[in-house]
Amino acid sequence: MALILGIDPGSVKTGFGIINVLGNRHDYVTSGVIRLPVKEELPVRLKVIYDSLIEIIDLHSPQFVAVEQVFMAKSAGSALKLGQARGAAIVACVTSNLEVAEYSARQIKQAVVGTGAANKEQVQHMVKTLLKLPATPQEDAADALATAICHAHTRASLINLAGVSRVRRGRLS
Repeated sequence: MALILGIDPGSVKTGFGIINVLGNRHDYVTSGVIRLPVKEELPVRLKVIYDSLIEIIDLHSPQFVAVEQVFMAKSAGSALKLGQARGAAIVACVTSNLEVAEYSARQIKQAVVGTGAANKEQVQHMVKTLLKLPATPQEDAADALATAICHAHTRASLINLAGVSRVRRGRLS
């Protein structure tokens, strides 16, 4: 059993999703969107991301964290804000003694949909299908769940590559 927290950082909304991985099975645990107070200055929004993720980590105790990497946004200013939101998320995880894996949007889409050029709706559909959800998750939550699924697939591939016979509580044996 491995709980993986996926994070899709943003300066307006930050998605999070937790899955439980047992062998090849991925079970949905929880997901949601941290809605940031847009009328507040960026430092206040960054604190909301940090505090919210600390609360989620304390509540669910994930063993692994995966975060989407920054991509070039509409403008340099947007990319900088996104990078700062990402930094607040990473600091929350590292402060909780969690190792953080980072994946590009293309890697995440490839792992979940099968093509790095997938659109948002395709990612949402595949997350719903893979996790057997009764409804389509909100866009940011779906992206976070997809990030967690990507980490689960990457981790499984690395374990297979290493020829490890068992994984117990996050440890290879």
